[in-house]
Amino acid sequence: MKPVDKTLHFYFDFISPYAYFAWRQVPQLCAEYDLALEVHPVVFGKLLDHWGQLGPAEIPPKSRWLKYYCSRYAALNGFEYNPPKFHPYNPLASLRMALAEVSGDDQEKVVSTVFEAGWSRGEDLGDAETLIRVLNAAGIACDDYLVRISDSAVKDKLREETETAITAGVFGVPTIIIGDQLFWGNDQFDHLRLLLEGNDPIDEDKLNTLNSRERAIDRKSFRSRKK
Repeated sequence: MKPVDKTLHFYFDFISPYAYFAWRQVPQLCAEYDLALEVHPVVFGKLLDHWGQLGPAEIPPKSRWLKYYCSRYAALNGFEYNPPKFHPYNPLASLRMALAEVSGDDQEKVVSTVFEAGWSRGEDLGDAETLIRVLNAAGIACDDYLVRISDSAVKDKLREETETAITAGVFGVPTIIIGDQLFWGNDQFDHLRLLLEGNDPIDEDKLNTLNSRERAIDRKSFRSRKK
């Protein structure tokens, strides 16, 4: 059995409540298993565009269901669920502030502060001035953030993070990658522990065989046959 990689890569967009739910557990998991944490802000909308998907907020019944799920999840886990003032919103300012190139040693604190402000206190995460107020209140020295997030190099870095995520096979948020193993969603922590404790039941040869099975039909061709 090959050793487990000791770095956890966390891919997220503040626009996702599921990413907030996962983030609440990530630092504890890293401490528990002595993992280095690499934080990767990415633009969820770009992932959707690349893979040809709709976001939950773009499917009305799914959007309604999400509110029920999130309210119940928060109640079960003992924290307040109060989503952003506007949703969806433009997440670029918040994501750029969460880049290490802007937040530096405060990166993890910035991520926690923005997530909590948006998804537990109902702040407007699309408003840069609101973000600065929230970060200042948390004791984060952020007076130059507005200037820094306008820098072309910072904008390019967020694009690079998103493109790198796509190359790594990231199709949604939150995503956690350890070594060559990808875990998607806020419900993957039991699965992660299987991997980290050396009990992962995955049989790669069997999965390769399953993946080689041919498709019997494609949705597009099925629609065209019905016309």
